[in-house]
Amino acid sequence: MTALAPYACQPADSRGRLHDESLSTFRSPWQRDRDRIIHSSAFRRLKHKTQVFVEHDGEGYRGDYFRTRLTHTIEVAQVARTIAGALGLNTDLAETVALAHDLGHPPFGHTGEDALAALMAPYGGFDHNAQALRIVTRLERHYADFDGLNLTWESLEGIAKHNGPIVGTSPTGGPITGPLPYALADVNALWDLELHTNASAEAQVAAVADDVAYNHHDLHDGLRAGLFTEADLAELPVIGPAFAEVDRRYPGLDPTRRRYEALRRVFGVMVEDVIAVAQNRLAGLQPQSADDIRAMDGPIIRFSKPLYQNIKAIKSFLFQRMYRAPSVVVERTHVTQMLHDLFPLYLDHPDRLPDQWRAAAVALNDPTERARLVLDYVAGMTDRYAIAEHQRLFHDAP
Repeated sequence: MTALAPYACQPADSRGRLHDESLSTFRSPWQRDRDRIIHSSAFRRLKHKTQVFVEHDGEGYRGDYFRTRLTHTIEVAQVARTIAGALGLNTDLAETVALAHDLGHPPFGHTGEDALAALMAPYGGFDHNAQALRIVTRLERHYADFDGLNLTWESLEGIAKHNGPIVGTSPTGGPITGPLPYALADVNALWDLELHTNASAEAQVAAVADDVAYNHHDLHDGLRAGLFTEADLAELPVIGPAFAEVDRRYPGLDPTRRRYEALRRVFGVMVEDVIAVAQNRLAGLQPQSADDIRAMDGPIIRFSKPLYQNIKAIKSFLFQRMYRAPSVVVERTHVTQMLHDLFPLYLDHPDRLPDQWRAAAVALNDPTERARLVLDYVAGMTDRYAIAEHQRLFHDAP
């Protein structure tokens, strides 16, 4: 194994686990965390959770080609390992945070998150990052000695803070306002995650890898769904030049190969930019420990300013042509209504919950605690299970 840089998280320096366990004889702490995440129930459910398109979208085989939350997560983990390895960081920790970063997503992607945040507003709100922490510390119940997965401090920190500090000052210099999501506050009360600091460089890598992955694969999926064409992308920065380069090198190339050749170049531009920027900043700042990274004024892992502006233009295009496309908006409205039907029904009639949830819900007299239990159940649903439950409980027309 290549020696880690001094600013990487070192396995021997891990702050350990909330519940003490003997060390593995052949796996590092973060290899063990990674394996627990992969074997968790929540990870398996990502297979049937929305990335952009609800699972039943698409006609015939077409729908099988769209990204799901699971395939997105795998792509993020691959990018994270590549970037972390190039920078001398701990690839196992970067991969672990990447694999866990979306465990808390509810059915129907960000649409589902928005719906549940509104429904949970009287009960402490909802945030998918905080819910991921709740899953890995409480809701996974497979081990004899503890609830959750008993992940290391560094993995929990990465899940909580991969997008930046949670309290204090934001990376842009402004104050962070608003209460902590209750699920995050609950975990932080058990174990201080130092929410005012940056996360490790490995967790920052996972966050940037998320941006790289979805900006790349959403272009693929939007083209496949027919929401826009290659000609629509010609004027966009990075993307237009990538298609032009492919046309110069491979005139008359088959359209499918042309698309893949161009978009993999876009992917490469983003990854190489992140690595180059980080290498330059690390060489200039000379951090000597992982805590030096945490104490910096802002993230060490980020896009260059020119590429960041280009990505903003790409995101604006995707927002207008994909995330707010008329067909997608119709589906968003439909699935939002499903959650606005299901959540109050379970809250008012906990006897409608499955056996393993019903007894606990009925025993709770506090409305906030009952709402949070119902949230755990609904947020854990896959798209297809939520659709099936709505059909069963509200007798939807076939």
